[in-house]
Amino acid sequence: MKKAFLVLFVAATFGLYALSEVAVSEIKAEVLVRSSEMWDGTPLPDYPKGNPEITILKVIVPPGAKLPIHRHPVINAGYMLSGELTVNTAAGGTKHLKAGDTLIEVVDKWHYGENTGEETAEIIVFYAGEKGVPLSVKKDTGPAETKE
Repeated sequence: MKKAFLVLFVAATFGLYALSEVAVSEIKAEVLVRSSEMWDGTPLPDYPKGNPEITILKVIVPPGAKLPIHRHPVINAGYMLSGELTVNTAAGGTKHLKAGDTLIEVVDKWHYGENTGEETAEIIVFYAGEKGVPLSVKKDTGPAETKE
């Protein structure tokens, strides 16, 4: 009985190990974007010296919606899940995004995004900030901690 249990245990363990090896061999990593520049071609600022804080937001923008003019005091990057967005800077720069595109956002520059498409736009945005520093600041209204 002990022998049978040992054989079953070894077979099950080996089987799970073999399955995990197959799964591991299926894992792939693809660099979607790597840059030290914002989408408008200017260099990213240095990281702050304070306590770091990472925030990840899923931003949903309905068709026809236009975000308020705002700026980000912290470095952030996004990945478009669905739909389309057009980002416009106060200086006249424009970046059009569609599903699967990446964006290294402008830092400390006034801009806004708008969904001129026919479907809801969804973007995941990753912020590398500092504790106590807002993610976004709306023009003329001050901090907008979790809003774009």
